[in-house]
Amino acid sequence: MALAGGVGAARFLAGLVRAMPPEELAVIVNTGDDRDFFGLRVCPDLDIVTYTLAGQVRRDTGWGLEGDSFRTLDALRRFRSDVWFALGDADLATHIQRSARLREGAGLAQVTRELARGFGLRVELLPMSEDPAPTRVLREGGVSSDFEEYLVRDGSPEDVVGVDLGAAARARPGPGVLEALRAAEIILICPSNPLVSIGTIRAVPGIEEVLRERRCAVAVSPIIAGRPVKGPADRLMRAAGIEVSALGVAGLYREIAAGMLIDHEDAALAPAIRALGLAVRCEPTLMRDTEVARQLALCALALAERGA
Repeated sequence: MALAGGVGAARFLAGLVRAMPPEELAVIVNTGDDRDFFGLRVCPDLDIVTYTLAGQVRRDTGWGLEGDSFRTLDALRRFRSDVWFALGDADLATHIQRSARLREGAGLAQVTRELARGFGLRVELLPMSEDPAPTRVLREGGVSSDFEEYLVRDGSPEDVVGVDLGAAARARPGPGVLEALRAAEIILICPSNPLVSIGTIRAVPGIEEVLRERRCAVAVSPIIAGRPVKGPADRLMRAAGIEVSALGVAGLYREIAAGMLIDHEDAALAPAIRALGLAVRCEPTLMRDTEVARQLALCALALAERGA
């Protein structure tokens, strides 16, 4: 079992499915970034994970489909001024199919299974919730935007003052989510944004309680040497008053995790993380290729299997 956000999680999962039988893996995926574009339901993290595990993700960005074109968006710009989210022509097929099935009455969990099957995946992908659970980024001047607006449209500026996960806190857990958490022999927390990916999953009622009861998770830090590998985790953590470091992430996870993998560049932080009650292992965590990700996944599994 793994908890996952987008690009960093997907790269780790690509290694994990090479370190264990993929059909034995269930992944709870953040849906706090989901929103409609041009009448189509887009689930960014579910799509990134799906495309990556299918070996079809754009290698240079970590999102979208390799070799995709954008002629449809270019044509839309003749008529609209709000074309800022990159949806490729082949990528649109995923969103068209998802939106059609949702309109027919299928739940997001069922549609996600169908899409995963269409991409040949044997992993079980579980949306954290089927209810709307948009993450809101609170910004200076009383401005509030959803996460994709902040990240993509506005380029993740420094003007963050907080994060609102209230919608996730009012959502119901997705079908099979709590059952999978309770039944999992091992729970891994992927190297995702601890606030707006993992934190959003944790905000869904019932999930945090199970994670705390079990307190067996092994987390992979998304912060290396005081910097996020990708994304605006540093801006969001600073706004929340959390140290931007592997130690800061450990503090967020101390109630649910028994162990943590940190980069060897952060080895000096290991004693302080152990003082929080977490077992620590220092490894190369920058996943430059799938083999590095596989080795990192093997280390995470080993730490979890020995009871952290």
